[in-house]
Amino acid sequence: MTYEQILAFGIIAIMMAAFLWEKFRYDVIACCALVAAVAVGLVPAREAFSGFSDDLVIIVGSALVVSAGVARSGVVDLAIKRFFPALSSLHGQMLLLLVTVTVLSAFIKNIGALAIMMPVAFQFARRSHVPPSVFLMPMAFSALLGGLMTQIGTSPNIAVSRLREELTGQSFTMFDFTPVGATLAAAGIVFLIFFYWLVPRRENQNPSLQEALESSSFATEAMITRQSPFAGKTLHHLLQTAHGEVTATAILRGHTRLSPFPDVLLHEEDTLLLEGPSEALDRIVSQGNLSLSGSTERDRKRRGDISTVEAVIGRGSPLIGQTTSELSLVHTYGVNLLAVSRQGKRIRERLGQLTLRSGDV
Repeated sequence: MTYEQILAFGIIAIMMAAFLWEKFRYDVIACCALVAAVAVGLVPAREAFSGFSDDLVIIVGSALVVSAGVARSGVVDLAIKRFFPALSSLHGQMLLLLVTVTVLSAFIKNIGALAIMMPVAFQFARRSHVPPSVFLMPMAFSALLGGLMTQIGTSPNIAVSRLREELTGQSFTMFDFTPVGATLAAAGIVFLIFFYWLVPRRENQNPSLQEALESSSFATEAMITRQSPFAGKTLHHLLQTAHGEVTATAILRGHTRLSPFPDVLLHEEDTLLLEGPSEALDRIVSQGNLSLSGSTERDRKRRGDISTVEAVIGRGSPLIGQTTSELSLVHTYGVNLLAVSRQGKRIRERLGQLTLRSGDV
């Protein structure tokens, strides 16, 4: 191997390793690889960006724009709801999704066809009580098969057509690929419909936005104020205002953590770790004249000007792994953290010491 070949394979190997590592965006990795190739002399500097003027890039980019427009219009989703509102058979749902994705991917980019139909697939998954993976992988295969049917279905078809035009002066027509491509697509759809159970069934480990927001239990901190009618009374009296919907997980008195026994007398400036539905927590805080963690006297006077928002920490959020005290929400964003919900798990830490996870509300 020549020196240039070793450099080329080395850059490609590093680029593939970076793709597999998934720590950086693919476009950033590709641009860095191009810069490296120019730096070592594999690609002449004057030709570094000549690829962006290639017809193939324009065609693929245009297809992505069209795909995004169709996906955002909601036409396909509306048609599914109108004509197949009660489709509950798993085989019927699979057939509809695969045929639609196959036909769409014959004329638009595969990723665009998937983007259009993925919301429908998630609706079908909820309707049939199955993991979305049951539909998603067969849809990916059908998108690949559908792209075989037309000249513009896949980038390789476009490239081959262009090469043929350069060699013979005549390109493939739009449907020259259809006889072979349609046969393969039909065979693939039949196989996927009857053997979809071969696809790995992966349950979602991260709750969806809707599932997270429907979580019924939140954890919050509230302090007994001087004006609270429950100062000097037992914890049991305070919790009675929530009609049993709220539980106390701890009482913090100075640097001491007390067990939340019902007969514990509450003192001024005691901090209670409370857990329950948001409505019940709001009721106990208002009736008990408690002060939520992080709120100030100025906030309480401006209560009418303050909005309350529920937000879900997404899978790739930079907040994951950080404690709420490290974020300095009040000083940085002017935001008070009132409560946290972690689906299916009881929170016993103080809000300031809580390490955030994906799916937290």
